[in-house]
Amino acid sequence: MLLKSRLHWHDTLYVTKNTRYPSRMSSSNGNKTWRFLSNHTQVLLCLQRDPDVRYRDIAEMVGITERAAQRIVADLIESGYVESERIGRRNRYRVNPDIAMRHPAQRGHEIGELLRLLRRDADSSSSSD
Repeated sequence: MLLKSRLHWHDTLYVTKNTRYPSRMSSSNGNKTWRFLSNHTQVLLCLQRDPDVRYRDIAEMVGITERAAQRIVADLIESGYVESERIGRRNRYRVNPDIAMRHPAQRGHEIGELLRLLRRDADSSSSSD
């Protein structure tokens, strides 16, 4: 009887709404908080599309703070995906497409493959077919 009551309590707990960490559970409404591409990938795409982009613009396009954009760009530079060159008061970025992706599931693939797949001009050429 004790086991049955524990199972019943567990089932009740399982179906209750997650109010403490709402982004950790899937919800039935249309306000999903997860995305297919990480913020690092989004920032890398911004740098590829506009090598002279400012942190403010990156933050606005990705939906993060300027400070988060700075941290992500620093991560990308530190890991070799991006190089930065100071030109006057601005930075110019160059994406290195030959660096391997970091996750073991993408072993053997370079970041350039993903970037080519997600290029904006690729969208217009595929829609004309």
